[in-house]
Amino acid sequence: MGRQKVYLDKLARFFQIRNMLLRQALAECLGTLILVMFGCGAVAQLVLSGGSHGMFLTVNFAFGFAATLGILVCGQVSGGHLNPAVTFALCLLGRERWRKFPMYFLFQTIGAFFGAAIIFGMYYDALWDRPGSFNVTGPNATAGIFATYPGKHLTIVNGFFDQIIGTSALIVCILAIVDPYNNPIPQGLEAFTVGFVVLVIGLSMGFNSGYAVNPARDLGPRLFTAMAGWGSGVFTVRNGWFLVPIFAPFLGTIIGVMIYQVMVGFHVEGEVRDRESAEQENVRLTNVAANENSKEATKEMH
Repeated sequence: MGRQKVYLDKLARFFQIRNMLLRQALAECLGTLILVMFGCGAVAQLVLSGGSHGMFLTVNFAFGFAATLGILVCGQVSGGHLNPAVTFALCLLGRERWRKFPMYFLFQTIGAFFGAAIIFGMYYDALWDRPGSFNVTGPNATAGIFATYPGKHLTIVNGFFDQIIGTSALIVCILAIVDPYNNPIPQGLEAFTVGFVVLVIGLSMGFNSGYAVNPARDLGPRLFTAMAGWGSGVFTVRNGWFLVPIFAPFLGTIIGVMIYQVMVGFHVEGEVRDRESAEQENVRLTNVAANENSKEATKEMH
């Protein structure tokens, strides 16, 4: 037992990373991997079983709980963003440094890539057992297990607004959850409330294109499918649809931040600021009064 502890200590010292940003990025990578692994795993069960092992509701619950678990895994280290749109929102508000954004985006995408790879390996035989399974479109297409694709009824313009609205809703809710001045969530429950938000968005906004609302969650698995057998069709289908879940969420983030701050954030922050100013003024007046009283007492003594 003692020798094992020595070896474990040596391993810990060998693998310890002292660069804080890299440690946070690695944590985001693992958290996003968990999000995609459990979420896309539920989609894989639904699609490959022909509906016998899942339904639309179970997929949404899987993504909601996967978000919760991903945040619990990495939240204490990196904040548990799991989504470049969330990182972007916090950078816009000055709560995170801008140098984190590209690093988080890269490692979140890498985590999503490997999350998709794990599900591909797990259901590899089931994929080969399905005729035409490596098609991007058609009745037997399975590319949608990993990345999001538009429904037959959806145009690029409508899909763009779909992602903007979904991401705006996500950001507004997350900002409310992490806002210390607006009925703050009890510590430790933030992950569960964010998972609930993801669940609700999936239940109400998932019909059009699968509610990516997360550029890394879509881009990482899409890159993997392009390499794993689905080919370049994952980028060319529906006139370059893949650009929509990459760029629209960032515009939705800007809108979500503006909506929350204008309608809630600025006001609750202003109340706190006014209260602190009033308290500081009271302290100043108290100190002035105390100094005057001490001067009068000194004069009386003389």
